[in-house]
Amino acid sequence: MKKNWHLANKIGLDFIGKHHEIPSFLLQFLVNRNIESDKFLEFLNNDTVKFLDPYLFSDMQKVIEKIIYHIKSKHKILVYGDYDADGITSSSLLFDILNTLKADVETYIPDRVSEGYSLNKQAISEAHNRGIKLIITVDCGVRNKVEISLAQELGIEVIVSDHHSFPENKKDWPDCLIINPAHPGDSFPYKKLAGVGVAFKLAEALVNSSKLSSEDKSKLLRRQLDLVALGTIADLVSLTGENRVLVREGLKVINYNLSSLVKGRQGLYQLAKLSKLSGDKDLESWNIAFQLAPRLNASSRIEHADTAVKLLTTSSRIEARQLAEELNLKNQKRQVITKEIFNEVGDLLKDDKNFVKIAVCPQGKKWNEGVIGLASSKLTAKHYLPSLVITRTEEDKGKVSFKGSGRSINEFNLVEALEDLKDYLDKYGGHPMACGFSIYSQDKLDKFVSKLRKLAEKKLKGKELSPKLEIDLELDLALINEDFMLNCDKLRPYGKDNPRPLFVSRKQLVSDIMTMGDKGQHIKIKVNNFWAIAFSQSEKFTEVKAGDKIDLVYYLEYNHFNGKKTIQLKIIDFKKYEEK
Repeated sequence: MKKNWHLANKIGLDFIGKHHEIPSFLLQFLVNRNIESDKFLEFLNNDTVKFLDPYLFSDMQKVIEKIIYHIKSKHKILVYGDYDADGITSSSLLFDILNTLKADVETYIPDRVSEGYSLNKQAISEAHNRGIKLIITVDCGVRNKVEISLAQELGIEVIVSDHHSFPENKKDWPDCLIINPAHPGDSFPYKKLAGVGVAFKLAEALVNSSKLSSEDKSKLLRRQLDLVALGTIADLVSLTGENRVLVREGLKVINYNLSSLVKGRQGLYQLAKLSKLSGDKDLESWNIAFQLAPRLNASSRIEHADTAVKLLTTSSRIEARQLAEELNLKNQKRQVITKEIFNEVGDLLKDDKNFVKIAVCPQGKKWNEGVIGLASSKLTAKHYLPSLVITRTEEDKGKVSFKGSGRSINEFNLVEALEDLKDYLDKYGGHPMACGFSIYSQDKLDKFVSKLRKLAEKKLKGKELSPKLEIDLELDLALINEDFMLNCDKLRPYGKDNPRPLFVSRKQLVSDIMTMGDKGQHIKIKVNNFWAIAFSQSEKFTEVKAGDKIDLVYYLEYNHFNGKKTIQLKIIDFKKYEEK
């Protein structure tokens, strides 16, 4: 699919002069990422570690006092989390901290299919029967007023630790202590923490209020930063501000543990080993996003997330190895199921000309609802159109209900579309780029599909619909050297709102070209003494030969081979150069 190249506006000489202590190309990157000018040096300084004070949360002091009371009273405490990687890491982190502080603690993760997201009445009733006296939610709870009221009626106190937005009507807020940076009236200055980031701030305050020595407090908290990095990256929150510091330090912990003899958290080490991330080179944020997090998420997509929590909390090397292998197999199964559904979806939509791709599971079949969101994501990536994949969840005596998951593009706000069509939905939620919903009748589904297609056509018809490449800088390849790479590294870790720098270089002479891979699916070309590689793109280069000139869009990276490290270009897109 043709990509639209968009080169950022070049910063002016006056601006460069005001910040002469920073190389101009780094200034360009900082401006492109909307970093405030008074924060430039702080952003680039990766040596200073300074976390925000957890007591900036308005309710933190009361929360800590309540938790300490329950620990000292030897009451049973339940950490209740979500089934995704953010919830799994949040639950594991808080369990580890409370267990270390001698609390009588257990975790609970709801089943994705039978219970759904967040607190539910059945789980609360079961907690009451087990003698639970305090529930601490992580990565959920802020929209569970009814369920929390039930817990309180049963004599269970509740503390909500969450990062999701509050209900619009304040009457729908839970009546309990809440730690949430999204709280409209809270004084915590950074609003973009993941659920695991909020759990870590709670852990910080709790550990610092304990009688442990300063050294033991520091060690205990630092030990949790691997989980913070894992959950924060997996949840795709902004990697700026506090999140960036947490992830940066968490990656240091992960890489130290993977390369040391101690091996740190056994579960994470075994999972990395199975993912062929052995520690011979440092893990980066993309390794977590595309290699580790999917394996954790596979647990709830295929069966239950308990496996992932056990993996991250066990101290047994043997058990960690077994659990990592189990998750790896689930992830392989998840990949197969996703591919099967995606292929079925492709067959259903092969003649579809609508501005939104909607695939409904055929009668008599049932798609795994744990992976329909992944199939939708692949569908949107293929067509650059919003898409919904909808499965059947019940068929009984002629009655049917449906669950759907959607992904979108920048030009179409999915959650606004659902708001417009809420009369045809029984449950829904999400954000502009992703959504989930339930519909309890065929008639409502038919009307919803029809209305959404008309709405998408109205909003998208006539627009140029193609993925956009946001390019940071036009670069002369002669400027690339080790110092340039080291300066670029000051921007790490990369992620949402802080992407890896993307460059364009024009009129580059191809001096050599070759294919790689067992099927010749990869391409490698030489330009200006640098090798540039494009994975699974050899068919796009069939008309390119040595002696041609091309325009390249690429990332810079290191190639590690035979103990040597060389700079190479990773090609994202290219065009044959045309004389103007």
